[in-house]
Amino acid sequence: MRFLRDYDRQAAVLYAHQWAYGRNPAYYDYEKLGGDCTNFASQCVYAGAGIMNFTPTFGWYYIDANQKAPAWTGVVYFWNFMTRKTPSVGPVGETAHLEDLLPGDIIQLSFQGQTFQHSPVVVSVGNPVTADNVLLAAHSYDADWRPLSSYEYRSARFLHISGTIRP
Repeated sequence: MRFLRDYDRQAAVLYAHQWAYGRNPAYYDYEKLGGDCTNFASQCVYAGAGIMNFTPTFGWYYIDANQKAPAWTGVVYFWNFMTRKTPSVGPVGETAHLEDLLPGDIIQLSFQGQTFQHSPVVVSVGNPVTADNVLLAAHSYDADWRPLSSYEYRSARFLHISGTIRP
């Protein structure tokens, strides 16, 4: 395996804008099964990374509605895969601060303050970085160019996609 800092942020953001208010027919819409936000975030990250990890159970992949890794659609599983310590194929992220975010990164929100339930995609970041000028695209609360500050949440965590590990 080789690690390359080749995450295409522009491709991830363009994908987010294209599908923020629609559903790509290549992917199942999980809206009525708990939400589609992390499925959408995974699609955006995949658009930027171009590679999946087909490891059973602990990978990050989508084949069809019934053949997908928990990390593809599950908020916590997505975070755990992206921040994994053992190198494996696929995109890799790291915990970040608000001011470290770049377009194509992911924010996870906790509405009640106990677990994280939402995974919007960063599409724009202002200077200086504030919750008012970090703009997001998302499913489940379909949005594009939505300021982080417009969400009512108890806590947030920030995921900077640092690159992609290739086979």
